[in-house]
Amino acid sequence: MSNDGVNAGRRRFLVAATSVVGAAGAVGAAVPFVGSWFPSARAKAAGAPVKVNISKIEPGQQMVAEWRGQPVFILRRTEEALANLGKLTDAVADPNSEASDQPTYVDPQVRSIKPELLIVVGLCTHLGCAPSFRPEVAAADLGADWLGGYFCPCHGSKYDMAGRVYKGQPAPLNLPVPPHSYETDSVVVIGVDQENA
Repeated sequence: MSNDGVNAGRRRFLVAATSVVGAAGAVGAAVPFVGSWFPSARAKAAGAPVKVNISKIEPGQQMVAEWRGQPVFILRRTEEALANLGKLTDAVADPNSEASDQPTYVDPQVRSIKPELLIVVGLCTHLGCAPSFRPEVAAADLGADWLGGYFCPCHGSKYDMAGRVYKGQPAPLNLPVPPHSYETDSVVVIGVDQENA
C-alpha cells in the first residue's frame, strides 16, 4: 500500500493540535490540585489577627468582635466597676487568674493591659455558651451583692467585670483573655501578643 495520498503537513498539524489540547488539559487538572496544597482565604482569615477600632466605646459599654470564629468581648470599664473588682477577691474562684488562660503581660487582677479595657473571649468556660453582659449593680435576678459582670444563661455561671468566675459556679475557669496589643490608643489588634507588637 502506498502513502502517496497522505498529507505530511496535515499530519503534523493534527499531532501538534492534539499535543496542545493534552497539555492544556494537564495544566487545567494540575492547577486545582496544586492549589489545594495551600490554605484557603477563609482558613487564613480564621487565624489572622483582627484590628478593632475601640474609640467609640463609652465607659460602661461593650462591643463584640470576632476572632478565630469566637466572640470577643471588649468592655470599657467605669471607675466604679474597677473599684468594685477589689471587693470581689473573696467571692471569685481564681482572683489572681493563676489557673486561667491569659497572656503573662496582662495584670492578673484586672485581667487587662489597660485597666479600663477588658478583652475576653466571650464563651463560658463550662460548656461554651455565650454569657450575657449584665452591667447593672444589684440586678433583681442576680442578687443584691451583684456588682455587674457576665451571666451565662445556659447553666447560671457568673463572672465579674474582669471575667473572673464566682465560686461555686459550673464554670471552672475565668473567661480567657486572648493575645492582643494596641496599635494606637483607639485600635486594638486581637491575635498579636503585646510583647511581639
